[in-house]
Amino acid sequence: MNYKLTIAYEGTHYHGWQIQLNGISVQSLIEKALYTITREKIRLIGSGRTDAGVHALAQVAHLKTAHNFQIERALYSLNSLLPQDIRVMKIEEAADSFHAQHDALSKVYRYHLYLNKILSPFKRPYVWHIPWQQFDLGELSRGIPYFLGTHNFTSFANEPHRGVASHDPIRNISRIDIVHEEGGVALEFEADGFLYKMVRNIVGMLVDCALGKRLPEEIPEVIHAEDRKKGGMAAPPQGLFLVRVNYPS
Repeated sequence: MNYKLTIAYEGTHYHGWQIQLNGISVQSLIEKALYTITREKIRLIGSGRTDAGVHALAQVAHLKTAHNFQIERALYSLNSLLPQDIRVMKIEEAADSFHAQHDALSKVYRYHLYLNKILSPFKRPYVWHIPWQQFDLGELSRGIPYFLGTHNFTSFANEPHRGVASHDPIRNISRIDIVHEEGGVALEFEADGFLYKMVRNIVGMLVDCALGKRLPEEIPEVIHAEDRKKGGMAAPPQGLFLVRVNYPS
């Protein structure tokens, strides 16, 4: 059987989605819970990795198993074994051919910037606090169009010579929207895929534009350089959420 899982997690205490040698990951904990239920070593394949400290509202993964799940019972059992900051929101039977990563049409990420002078302690784990008076949202907006479309995003990928980025750094960003919210704004990205830390690095560049440290007109030059050192700082992880993974209907 092939099953599709929709998973939410608060990433503060984890080394990201993907199994790591040096820390606890979301994937490893769910696989451990699956083994407790089924006594079968099940490999969970996610739509993609999220970095340490990054959150997800709806990560998608699939698994293949000889076990025939009773959906509601399996959902209850998994969540009873998982820590409270990880929840399997939905389990669905999927076609045998379904693959959480390869079948994804696009992903949507949202990065939260908190611009008020004083940061509420209840927002602290979920935003990047930028209290400086000189933050210019207009300059940030001017930078956005340069990132839209199909580009080689090597300059905005950490570890560009390893993994997927080393042989396929081309991505298409279809939109970056500014969403106004209490105390600040969120930047919502949709693309056919993202390289390692790509969203955080782009946010860092746009914030540099808003703070007058870089000019929006520099962005094409940085993209064409295909050099991470030209791209500037990365935004911290806690402001980033994987919102949705889109699949063919």
